[in-house]
Amino acid sequence: MKITPLDIQQQQFKTRFRGFDVREVDTFLEQMADLFESLQSENTRLRKEIKRLQLEGQGYREREESFKRAMLNSQKVLEQMKQNARKSAELVVAEAEVTAEKILNRAQNRLAQLHEDITELKRQRMQIEVQIRSVIESHAKLLEIGKEDARIREEEDGKLKLFRQSE
Repeated sequence: MKITPLDIQQQQFKTRFRGFDVREVDTFLEQMADLFESLQSENTRLRKEIKRLQLEGQGYREREESFKRAMLNSQKVLEQMKQNARKSAELVVAEAEVTAEKILNRAQNRLAQLHEDITELKRQRMQIEVQIRSVIESHAKLLEIGKEDARIREEEDGKLKLFRQSE
Protein backbone atom coordinates (compact mmCIF):
# COMPACT_ATOMS: atom_id res chain seq x y z
CA MET A 1 0.00 0.00 0.00
CA LYS A 2 1.39 3.39 -1.02
CA ILE A 3 0.78 6.32 1.22
CA THR A 4 0.99 9.84 -0.10
CA PRO A 5 1.44 13.03 1.90
CA LEU A 6 -2.23 13.75 1.29
CA ASP A 7 -3.14 10.39 2.87
CA ILE A 8 -1.15 11.33 5.95
CA GLN A 9 -2.79 14.75 6.12
CA GLN A 10 -6.26 13.31 5.71
CA GLN A 11 -5.77 10.38 8.08
CA GLN A 12 -8.37 10.48 10.77
CA PHE A 13 -8.36 8.37 13.84
CA LYS A 14 -11.53 7.21 15.51
CA THR A 15 -12.07 8.67 18.81
CA ARG A 16 -12.91 6.50 21.78
CA PHE A 17 -13.63 7.12 25.27
CA ARG A 18 -10.07 8.06 26.05
CA GLY A 19 -9.02 9.44 22.68
CA PHE A 20 -7.91 7.82 19.46
CA ASP A 21 -7.96 4.11 18.86
CA VAL A 22 -4.53 3.00 20.02
CA ARG A 23 -4.40 0.06 17.65
CA GLU A 24 -5.28 2.21 14.66
CA VAL A 25 -2.70 4.81 15.62
CA ASP A 26 -0.05 2.11 16.19
CA THR A 27 -0.89 0.47 12.85
CA PHE A 28 -0.66 3.85 11.13
CA LEU A 29 2.62 4.62 12.85
CA GLU A 30 4.00 1.23 11.88
CA GLN A 31 2.99 1.85 8.30
CA MET A 32 4.53 5.31 8.43
CA ALA A 33 7.68 3.93 10.01
CA ASP A 34 7.95 1.21 7.37
CA LEU A 35 7.29 3.74 4.63
CA PHE A 36 9.75 6.18 6.15
CA GLU A 37 12.36 3.43 6.44
CA SER A 38 11.87 2.39 2.82
CA LEU A 39 12.02 6.06 1.79
CA GLN A 40 15.22 6.53 3.77
CA SER A 41 16.81 3.45 2.26
CA GLU A 42 15.59 4.57 -1.21
CA ASN A 43 16.99 8.03 -0.49
CA THR A 44 20.33 6.51 0.59
CA ARG A 45 20.38 4.27 -2.47
CA LEU A 46 19.54 7.21 -4.73
CA ARG A 47 22.24 9.36 -3.11
CA LYS A 48 24.76 6.58 -3.71
CA GLU A 49 23.52 6.28 -7.29
CA ILE A 50 23.83 10.06 -7.73
CA LYS A 51 27.37 9.97 -6.32
CA ARG A 52 28.24 7.05 -8.60
CA LEU A 53 26.74 8.86 -11.59
CA GLN A 54 28.58 12.05 -10.65
CA LEU A 55 31.85 10.13 -10.48
CA GLU A 56 31.01 8.41 -13.75
CA GLY A 57 30.14 11.79 -15.30
CA GLN A 58 33.43 13.19 -13.99
CA GLY A 59 35.22 10.23 -15.56
CA TYR A 60 33.42 10.90 -18.84
CA ARG A 61 34.34 14.57 -18.69
CA GLU A 62 37.97 13.66 -18.03
CA ARG A 63 37.89 11.20 -20.92
CA GLU A 64 36.25 13.84 -23.07
CA GLU A 65 39.07 16.26 -22.20
CA SER A 66 41.60 13.54 -22.99
CA PHE A 67 39.88 12.90 -26.31
CA LYS A 68 39.84 16.62 -27.06
CA ARG A 69 43.57 16.85 -26.32
CA ALA A 70 44.19 13.74 -28.39
CA MET A 71 42.13 15.20 -31.25
CA LEU A 72 44.06 18.47 -31.07
CA ASN A 73 47.34 16.58 -31.04
CA SER A 74 46.14 14.45 -33.94
CA GLN A 75 45.18 17.57 -35.86
CA LYS A 76 48.61 19.07 -35.16
CA VAL A 77 50.31 15.87 -36.28
CA LEU A 78 48.08 15.78 -39.36
CA GLU A 79 48.97 19.38 -40.19
CA GLN A 80 52.66 18.60 -39.73
CA MET A 81 52.28 15.57 -41.98
CA LYS A 82 50.54 17.73 -44.59
CA GLN A 83 53.32 20.31 -44.36
CA ASN A 84 55.96 17.60 -44.62
CA ALA A 85 54.13 16.11 -47.61
CA ARG A 86 53.96 19.55 -49.26
CA LYS A 87 57.65 20.15 -48.62
CA SER A 88 58.48 16.68 -49.89
CA ALA A 89 56.36 17.26 -53.00
CA GLU A 90 58.03 20.63 -53.56
CA LEU A 91 61.41 18.97 -53.17
CA VAL A 92 60.48 16.25 -55.65
CA VAL A 93 59.22 18.87 -58.10
CA ALA A 94 62.39 20.93 -57.65
CA GLU A 95 64.56 17.86 -58.21
CA ALA A 96 62.49 16.97 -61.27
CA GLU A 97 62.90 20.51 -62.59
CA VAL A 98 66.68 20.36 -62.04
CA THR A 99 66.83 16.96 -63.74
CA ALA A 100 64.68 18.22 -66.61
CA GLU A 101 66.90 21.29 -66.93
CA LYS A 102 70.01 19.07 -67.05
CA ILE A 103 68.40 16.82 -69.67
CA LEU A 104 67.35 19.86 -71.68
CA ASN A 105 70.87 21.33 -71.46
CA ARG A 106 72.40 18.03 -72.57
CA ALA A 107 69.91 17.84 -75.43
CA GLN A 108 70.69 21.42 -76.45
CA ASN A 109 74.43 20.72 -76.23
CA ARG A 110 73.94 17.57 -78.29
CA LEU A 111 71.87 19.52 -80.81
CA ALA A 112 74.55 22.20 -81.02
CA GLN A 113 77.19 19.46 -81.48
CA LEU A 114 75.10 17.85 -84.21
CA HIS A 115 74.73 21.23 -85.95
CA GLU A 116 78.49 21.67 -85.75
CA ASP A 117 79.00 18.14 -87.10
CA ILE A 118 76.56 18.81 -89.93
CA THR A 119 78.31 22.08 -90.75
CA GLU A 120 81.68 20.29 -90.69
CA LEU A 121 80.34 17.51 -92.91
CA LYS A 122 78.95 20.07 -95.36
CA ARG A 123 82.31 21.82 -95.42
CA GLN A 124 84.08 18.51 -95.97
CA ARG A 125 81.58 17.61 -98.71
CA MET A 126 82.20 20.92 -100.46
CA GLN A 127 85.94 20.41 -100.10
CA ILE A 128 85.67 16.87 -101.51
CA GLU A 129 83.43 18.14 -104.35
CA VAL A 130 86.01 20.83 -105.14
CA GLN A 131 88.78 18.21 -105.06
CA ILE A 132 86.76 15.82 -107.25
CA ARG A 133 85.97 18.65 -109.72
CA SER A 134 89.60 19.55 -109.75
CA VAL A 135 90.58 15.91 -110.41
CA ILE A 136 87.86 15.61 -113.10
CA GLU A 137 88.95 18.87 -114.71
CA SER A 138 92.59 17.77 -114.66
CA HIS A 139 91.63 14.42 -116.13
CA ALA A 140 89.46 16.20 -118.71
CA LYS A 141 92.42 18.43 -119.56
CA LEU A 142 94.67 15.41 -119.75
CA LEU A 143 92.13 13.73 -122.03
CA GLU A 144 91.99 16.86 -124.15
CA ILE A 145 95.74 17.02 -124.24
CA GLY A 146 95.83 13.33 -125.06
CA LYS A 147 93.27 13.86 -127.86
CA GLU A 148 95.18 16.84 -129.10
CA ASP A 149 98.41 14.87 -129.01
CA ALA A 150 96.72 11.99 -130.79
CA ARG A 151 95.33 14.36 -133.41
CA ILE A 152 98.73 15.99 -133.81
CA ARG A 153 100.39 12.58 -134.17
CA GLU A 154 97.77 11.52 -136.63
CA GLU A 155 98.41 14.67 -138.60
CA GLU A 156 102.12 14.12 -138.37
CA ASP A 157 101.66 10.48 -139.29
CA GLY A 158 99.46 11.59 -142.16
CA LYS A 159 102.10 14.13 -143.22
CA LEU A 160 104.78 11.54 -142.88
CA LYS A 161 102.86 9.12 -144.98
CA LEU A 162 102.39 11.80 -147.52
CA PHE A 163 105.97 12.73 -147.31
CA ARG A 164 107.08 9.14 -147.67
CA GLN A 165 104.79 8.65 -150.54
CA SER A 166 106.06 11.74 -152.16
CA GLU A 167 109.52 10.73 -151.73
